[in-house]
Amino acid sequence: MRTLVCDKLGIEVPIVQAPMGGAAGPQLAAAVSNAGGLGMLPLSWHPPEAVRAAIRQTRALTSKPFGVNLVLAFPQEERFEVCLQERVPVISFFWGDPAPFVTRAHAAGAVVLSTVARATEAKAAAAAGVDAVVAQGWEAGGHVLGEVATLPLTRAVVEAVDPLPVIAAGGISDGRGLAAALALGAGGAWIGTRFLATPEAQVHPHYRDRLLAADEASTLHSSLFDIGWPDAPHRVLRNTTTAGWEAAGRPASGVRPGEGEAVAEGPRGGVLRYASATPGPQMTGDIEALSMWSGQGVAGVRAVKPAADVVAEIVDEARRVLRDMARLAD
Repeated sequence: MRTLVCDKLGIEVPIVQAPMGGAAGPQLAAAVSNAGGLGMLPLSWHPPEAVRAAIRQTRALTSKPFGVNLVLAFPQEERFEVCLQERVPVISFFWGDPAPFVTRAHAAGAVVLSTVARATEAKAAAAAGVDAVVAQGWEAGGHVLGEVATLPLTRAVVEAVDPLPVIAAGGISDGRGLAAALALGAGGAWIGTRFLATPEAQVHPHYRDRLLAADEASTLHSSLFDIGWPDAPHRVLRNTTTAGWEAAGRPASGVRPGEGEAVAEGPRGGVLRYASATPGPQMTGDIEALSMWSGQGVAGVRAVKPAADVVAEIVDEARRVLRDMARLAD
């Protein structure tokens, strides 16, 4: 199952692990890369030397290509320079204009990806010289750039930037989703929520259990968990925090129920209600009340499996679906 995205990224199968901030680290990224996909490191909030350490640790775990994601809503120049110095194979940009970075990334030998939420953004990214665009649909978990569903967005972006490779993101958690993305003209799938249910993901057991029990209607799209990243829409699992906020009439930041209350404790201290903070394995307290990022594809997440097995299962199922579709067309 080799596509133009595979050729561009130097990978064997058209699966990219979404850079899930706080949940994805060198172990998960390397496992996905070793399985033939592209593992991604979310390093937007790491100090520069921690960025360097994570890149080197990943390189020690895999000889395959991997990538670093940088969120342009925050200053990234220092982290970007570390990526260039370390010769990161793939650099991905999110929530901003990649144009100031593309030429320097290419000069360092990196492939450049940019996440977009509409066709006009895809055209601008293509004009800036990126090597592929990620079309992120509204179904995606975590921070969500736009309001268009994955199916119509992918189709529109493919048409807008052809022949530039497109990777579909949002709500894809199995091989049927990958096959659908390929049928829309995308060259691969950007998958996050499914990789949260792997032993390599750095998430709290309660968070993982909630993912396994969720269905397609268990998520909420809002800007509720805004401490640390204000005015940034996102999708999370519904919980006591979202329920209390909705019951209060969805009040604005500053007058929400439990505002300023520390609900958990993490390695860096207390975690406030409404914080944009992934529930990590070392956190204690009311984990259920935290921002448990999840896409609508969570209904397809039913078991914890090694990342390599997840990659293999998705690819095998996609192949079966595509073969069945080919027979129907005959």
